[in-house]
Amino acid sequence: MKKCEKGEMIEVDNIISEIDGYVFIEKGVRCSSCGEEFINEKDAQKTIENAKKLGIWPEPFKMHRSLSKSGRGLVLRIPSDIEKDLKLKPGESVAISKVGNKLIIEPEE
Repeated sequence: MKKCEKGEMIEVDNIISEIDGYVFIEKGVRCSSCGEEFINEKDAQKTIENAKKLGIWPEPFKMHRSLSKSGRGLVLRIPSDIEKDLKLKPGESVAISKVGNKLIIEPEE
């Protein structure tokens, strides 16, 4: 069971999740002090399944790009709409992480 250093975790059946205007009520636990909530795994999976059936579960944003060669490394071009959305500028630093066989690129603040 999840723990909170501030209070006691109390079982509840009224955790509210909102996805794209739809409201889901789930069971889980809530801290008596700070109010932090943790949804039961079974209820969370049920909500995800229902949201997928309704067509409102967000799919990960995925684009396909070709890599170019530059010196001894590879270059990945970032589409302009993502550049604008993340407010990226030429010469700006980004963090690149490897998680399994995936790359995560994050703007550094």
